Amino acid sequence: MILITGASGHLASLVTQKAQARGLPIITASRSQGFDRQMDFDNPATLDFTDVDILFLTSAGYAEDDVVMQRHGNVIAAARSQGVRHIVYTSLSGSSDHLGFALAHRWTERQLQASGMTWTILRNGLYAELIGALATPHDGHITAPLGATGISAVARDDLATAAVTVLADAAIHANTCYELSGTTSFSLAELAYCIGADYQPTRLAVERARLGKLPLLPFQPSMLMSIYASAIGGFLETSTSDLSALVPQPKNALTIACAVAQGN
Repeated sequence: MILITGASGHLASLVTQKAQARGLPIITASRSQGFDRQMDFDNPATLDFTDVDILFLTSAGYAEDDVVMQRHGNVIAAARSQGVRHIVYTSLSGSSDHLGFALAHRWTERQLQASGMTWTILRNGLYAELIGALATPHDGHITAPLGATGISAVARDDLATAAVTVLADAAIHANTCYELSGTTSFSLAELAYCIGADYQPTRLAVERARLGKLPLLPFQPSMLMSIYASAIGGFLETSTSDLSALVPQPKNALTIACAVAQGN
């Protein structure tokens, strides 16, 4: 049996749909109600992996690093003690090591590799949908400071397809780490041209001040600022990706980002 965690989220819900379409034996888990099992990573007593052979661990990264590490540690410990034999984990691409939320992913990768269970690490690139949302124009201008070089973003749907490819035959993907950035990159100037907007990136200090006025959680501004700084430095573009090995025909990430930026 395959258990998919975080099933109420965008990525895991897509994985669930695609896995069901493939006829894979899955059950779903979430902190929310309405799923096969209700689990709260902050409460180890709720972590029930009875009859689960393969665990699809969707990163619980929406928190401070120490909270994320504790959550993932709780899951790995419970899975090991309850007989789960293989964990597939949604991590973060190697080209994203400069991002402010990379640390908890790398910690989790180490814990998995030392767990005694078999594992597959899916190092997902930044979503094309996220870049599109950050690039939403205002009065015809895109001001998000996302640099001048390319960003190797990837469609969320492609990441879900890659995940199901692994889940369908986990044994051949055991103890393997896949880099799943986009196979092609695009710049914000290209995105702006695509939607008929001007790209006029603001300075980081101006963007930080703007974020400080929004109703964000305390850790969110620094996470977003790390994306901007990494993009400006050219660290979000990579020529290395394993995506095509798991997804025969990856989607056009620029087209997806443009659609999101336009509100479609």
